[in-house]
Amino acid sequence: QVQLVESGGGLAQTGGSLRLSCASSGLIFRYYSMGWFRQTPGKEREFVAGIRQDGDNTLYVDSVKGRFTISRDNAGNTAYLQMNTLKPEDTAVYFCAASFLGISTSASAYNYWGQGTQVTVSE
Repeated sequence: QVQLVESGGGLAQTGGSLRLSCASSGLIFRYYSMGWFRQTPGKEREFVAGIRQDGDNTLYVDSVKGRFTISRDNAGNTAYLQMNTLKPEDTAVYFCAASFLGISTSASAYNYWGQGTQVTVSE
């Protein structure tokens, strides 16, 4: 059984930081690119960040560049999203996802998904 489990969400103030984790099991983690998406009610699921299998290539949506950092620990089968300088517009449910074919900004390209973790940024 493939599982992706997000953790680390919660409440932060504007300008604060949170670190999300995505623990994986049931797949050969190093074969998969990992992505982070976020979604708010009534909106499409939005690509936030992606990282290649070996970790040497990353991609970010413009709105988080310079503030968020995606990383991975293949030995620990875990992906991370470090979120700094948080803004209220970052409030969303954040999902991690695994893609066998590579990084994509399209949610449809990902094979497996976690359950999501809520991030709320207050003023």
